[in-house]
Amino acid sequence: MVEQRTENPRVGSSILPLATAPSLAGGAPPLRNRAAAPTLEAAMSLRPVLLLTLVAFAACAGHRVLLPPTLDVRPYGSVGLVTFSVENAKGSLHDLATQRFEEYLLAAQPGVEVQEFQPADSAAALGGARGVPAVFLGHLKISDVKPSGGLLGLSGVHVDATVSAELSVELVSTKTGGVLWRSSATAREKVGEVSIFGGEPTFSARDPNDAYGTLLNHLVRTVTYDLRSTWVDQ
Repeated sequence: MVEQRTENPRVGSSILPLATAPSLAGGAPPLRNRAAAPTLEAAMSLRPVLLLTLVAFAACAGHRVLLPPTLDVRPYGSVGLVTFSVENAKGSLHDLATQRFEEYLLAAQPGVEVQEFQPADSAAALGGARGVPAVFLGHLKISDVKPSGGLLGLSGVHVDATVSAELSVELVSTKTGGVLWRSSATAREKVGEVSIFGGEPTFSARDPNDAYGTLLNHLVRTVTYDLRSTWVDQ
């Protein structure tokens, strides 16, 4: 912390005696110094200077720089994407998560080509099928499902529920098998149209985007942060 020091004006200085005012009878009363009020013309002349100062300050304070993505897959030209696996849930939630991830990737890095693979073809994808140099793999884990209104025991009933989810995604080289990048995200959100069968949730809403969109957007947006360019203030 920088501490500012203020000197006491009385230390090391002399106190001057007050000048004796002339008597009213022997001389003219003392004159008072009055600062002349600024004219309207003078005030108006300062406005351009003030405006230029404010503009220069705003330009310096508002300087922003666009940083490239931490993970740029565009030099590959083409990458593979295997449909994400899912744990502790049934239905189409993992398919929707894979689709949302692909949408974010294509929006963040236009020009890259995504080759889609089913889970059964993951070995072929990792072996470089279709000429892909790298493959995205993902896993979605669902836990702590809390149906609204305590309806956990009603099998087959579509209910709203609060769920915890974790999405992990990694990029694997098809040449070496090594992991080139990994990211994960967690979220807890309320979703709609969840069916409970034998204590395991099934996600099969008629409108998955409406029912599960908030949860998936939170997960995928966090996971794909390294794929997007970002603005920073400098």
